[in-house]
Amino acid sequence: MRVGVLRAVGAVTACYGVVVAARPQLLARPSGLVDEAGRTAEATRTSLRPLAWRDAAGGLALVLAPEGPALTTAAWLRIAADLGDAVLLGATLPRAARAKAVAVSVGWGALSVAALCTDRTRSPGGDGGPRLRS
Repeated sequence: MRVGVLRAVGAVTACYGVVVAARPQLLARPSGLVDEAGRTAEATRTSLRPLAWRDAAGGLALVLAPEGPALTTAAWLRIAADLGDAVLLGATLPRAARAKAVAVSVGWGALSVAALCTDRTRSPGGDGGPRLRS
């Protein structure tokens, strides 16, 4: 497990969640959830805030969880949230924003999977580089 990478993903996620909770338009605009004038409807802002707080809490869990089962659980919850976002956004966003939103969600999930499934122990060749767990 690459603890440092998981902690960094958590810190970025927590910060992003807090910022989007305060300013949901930062997620609404690139997602195509604005009107022709670029304004975010109140209902959209209200709908995005719980997702933002979910990300803030999940990110904080990655930062604070002790290494071991707690951190692994926090990472899998983050991965599940990212994959859920990819499915939901892929099915509901306007066509112009769909591919980018899905790519971002899948990308963050993949980064967490990679950090969870790689080990920093010495490889059989002795080069000290990361290797996949078997």
